[in-house]
Amino acid sequence: MKRLPQLRLLPVLLALGLAGTAHAADDSMFSLSGFGTLGLVRTTTDQAQYVVGGEPRGADRGGSADVDSKLGVQVGAKFNQMFSGTVQLLSKQNGKGNFNPGVEWAFAKAQLAPSLSVRLGRMGGPFFAVSDFRDVGFANTTLRPPSDVYNQVPVNHFDGADVSYQVGTGLGTVTAQLFGGRAKDTYQRTDIELTKVVGFNTTLEMDGGLSLRLGYVTGDLTVKSASLNTLVNTLRATPFASVGNQMDPNKRKVSFTGLGLNWDEGAWLVNAEYTMRRTETYVADTDAWYVTVGRRFGNWTPYATASQIRTVDSNVTNTVLPLNAQLAQLKAIVDSTVAGQHRAQKTLAVGTRWDFARNFALKAQFDHLRPQGVGFFTQVQPGYTGGPVNVLSLSLDTVF
Repeated sequence: MKRLPQLRLLPVLLALGLAGTAHAADDSMFSLSGFGTLGLVRTTTDQAQYVVGGEPRGADRGGSADVDSKLGVQVGAKFNQMFSGTVQLLSKQNGKGNFNPGVEWAFAKAQLAPSLSVRLGRMGGPFFAVSDFRDVGFANTTLRPPSDVYNQVPVNHFDGADVSYQVGTGLGTVTAQLFGGRAKDTYQRTDIELTKVVGFNTTLEMDGGLSLRLGYVTGDLTVKSASLNTLVNTLRATPFASVGNQMDPNKRKVSFTGLGLNWDEGAWLVNAEYTMRRTETYVADTDAWYVTVGRRFGNWTPYATASQIRTVDSNVTNTVLPLNAQLAQLKAIVDSTVAGQHRAQKTLAVGTRWDFARNFALKAQFDHLRPQGVGFFTQVQPGYTGGPVNVLSLSLDTVF
């Protein structure tokens, strides 16, 4: 098996997990916590690599520990009953292909009232049902959140502010969150920036373990690609300038809507989300969904997930006419760029979780993916046509 440099994390995870609650004194204003995952992934193809999110390097037949392995450390400070702060450092494969630790969270919080709080700084982007703990493998039943849904948004955190208000109703407890700011990240070695980000989340928690969520966010997207900007400028110098305008990746309006359901009555659990991504550039509009059903048997939790993503609109109508060799080449480049954003994939996954010790869980998951075209694979080789690909994943998760 190749590309397993993260195996050195194993003794670190064991030591941190066994440390348990010895990380902070009860009377200290500071607290230390963290999480870690050692993951191994192997697929049934050498023609493309399976990745999660914006990773530029993934797994093939040879296997890889780079896809899921990560280590996070979080420091909290409680200054008084009103003011607190949190900083989280996270090391995982980033969009540049390395494991350099980055600041995932760094915010100050003011608890203005028992039901009202305000935060300022860097926070997890609340785009999905499990956004706040999507990297904490131990907190998730499945080995990883379903990629067909969670790969749609290229950023994980934002810099700005949010306000949360909680109120009890006849139906249950309602938590409303408003947030705004800006975000940037690197997606497969391409820098992405979101500005004028504004959004909300509303969650209803009901008796019987049922919760419902509605979220929406909008902003201006910029993809910092010199080659793409060159293509756009070239198109604008031809009679087919409208194609260039459609592909312009600079400060174009985007939005993301998510509906979620979670039901956990102790033995059985059900998680489901339906999401919609809309853009005004060459990044395709997509709809996606997943449903996960699990059943606890003591320390064992087997589960199954069905998910799908489909392209609703490519947002580009290629009207370039191949009137000469140069225009023919230009038309082919546009077609190739648009095709690279096509997202259509169905996935069936089965797995199990074994909580074998305090703060430790082992997971095994088998995914059967049916992508149309590239799907969410990278490092695609000539001749790759998509088709069924099987992915086997193992992980060791811990929290401390």
